[in-house]
Amino acid sequence: MSKLATVYGGSGFVGRYIVRRLAKAGWRVRVAVRRPNEAIFVKPYGVVGQVEPVFCNIRDDASVSAVMAGADAVVNCVGTFDKGGKNNFEAIQHEGAERIARIAASQGVSRMVHISAIGADTEAPTLYGQSKGLGEEGVLQHFPKALILRPSVVFGPEDEFFNRFAAMTKFGPALPVIGAGTKFQPVYVDDVAKAAMAGIEGDATGIYELGGPDVSSFGELMHHMLDVIQRRRLVLNIPFFVGRIMGASFDILKALSGGLVSGPVTSDQVKSLRSDNVVADDAKTLADLGIKPTSLEAVLPEYLWRFRPSGQYAAIKNSAENLRSD
Repeated sequence: MSKLATVYGGSGFVGRYIVRRLAKAGWRVRVAVRRPNEAIFVKPYGVVGQVEPVFCNIRDDASVSAVMAGADAVVNCVGTFDKGGKNNFEAIQHEGAERIARIAASQGVSRMVHISAIGADTEAPTLYGQSKGLGEEGVLQHFPKALILRPSVVFGPEDEFFNRFAAMTKFGPALPVIGAGTKFQPVYVDDVAKAAMAGIEGDATGIYELGGPDVSSFGELMHHMLDVIQRRRLVLNIPFFVGRIMGASFDILKALSGGLVSGPVTSDQVKSLRSDNVVADDAKTLADLGIKPTSLEAVLPEYLWRFRPSGQYAAIKNSAENLRSD
């Protein structure tokens, strides 16, 4: 019988790529999510019955345990950018991660992969980074041989980074960013999935930091994105003191609305933008896993074309204009 993996948060951006690779490798997969009906799209990743979305609340021991029963490997992809409410940083990224590791150890699960983030540190300047650091501590306390992956900003067709900023270019001549000089090392989502498979298959343990082949500033990434979508916009750097005011204002608005209204940035995110998000010089990386990182140039045009003024017809239009000029 094929092996079984439970992937918590398996319908999310990174999770779905891990699920797809698991199915392709012949694993049976339980995709543990809060809303199984919204995760039906993962079923065709495998043959009939191979990939099944199941309900799970990672804030509850019984729920986590039930979907893990009989699993040979578990993967935790659950994360949040919400510091308030029931599904906050502490509940999800610290207690939830530790809960999965503790129950995996008690059930005798062979392997565990935990998706964290660059900047995870119990002493980090942000609540997000602190919760990620505490989550890693909790995982290693109960499952010392877990594989922990710390990606930089992850890009791919469903990302909330390039897609978000590309969409913003439709609404004005300027593209505002906070921390234009902050450096990132974007990593392709399927490269993260490949790294996760190394842990699932038992080929790697420990902590790895994942980044792509290039390090660029936030501003440079926006200019590259603008080239891809063939739009001219002014990349406007917003000073950090203005960003702090914006983040605090949006935090207050969200609190007053009971969480119904969310702004484009939070105070915690503004703090995070003060620090570079790149792979440390002494870290184990994709190269140590035998994975060649994928470049932005190889992927961005494949999904950002829809933000071009002429959309899917941009290449045809450009060719026609070249013919007229000849």
